[in-house]
Amino acid sequence: MNDKLTAYNEKMDKTLEHLSGDYMSIRAGRANPHVLDKIKVDYYGTPTPLQSVGNITVPEPRMIQIAPWEKTMIKEIEKAIMASDVGITPNNDGAVIRLVFPELTEERRKDLVKDVKKKAEEAKVAVRNIRRDGNDAFKKLSKSDDISEDEIKDLEDELQKLTDKFITRIDKLCEEKSTEIMTV
Repeated sequence: MNDKLTAYNEKMDKTLEHLSGDYMSIRAGRANPHVLDKIKVDYYGTPTPLQSVGNITVPEPRMIQIAPWEKTMIKEIEKAIMASDVGITPNNDGAVIRLVFPELTEERRKDLVKDVKKKAEEAKVAVRNIRRDGNDAFKKLSKSDDISEDEIKDLEDELQKLTDKFITRIDKLCEEKSTEIMTV
């Protein structure tokens, strides 16, 4: 790959990684510990990732269990989960916290698929903006006379191919997540 295109490839890659991360946090009827990735717990005055204050397991397909390393953290963990957008009320027995995921209704699944498609569209817009930035940079290069018109055209074509590749990958991710959500 051309050196001038590497930076744009990396930016598009980051966009795809971000979308994947967003998709992991969308629950699809099954318990997925990644829905807790963005939750921070107040650990002695320091916002700490939930994974750092307890052991997270999935003992059943629709349940996540959190075993805090310190029993005193149970109330803080519950408070952090309630304040988050997970939408599930935690239950505790004094030793562990359980999150029971209800079966998703057809309507809720359709809403989640709309959200998935919206996030995919936002990622596509981001990729297209990266392409636009690249094309603008290439036009500036042509003004400096260090590069020929044909080379600029080749760079623009390569950047378009790169854009197309990432748009296809975004569509594939979106399709996979939508299928996962709609599968009962």
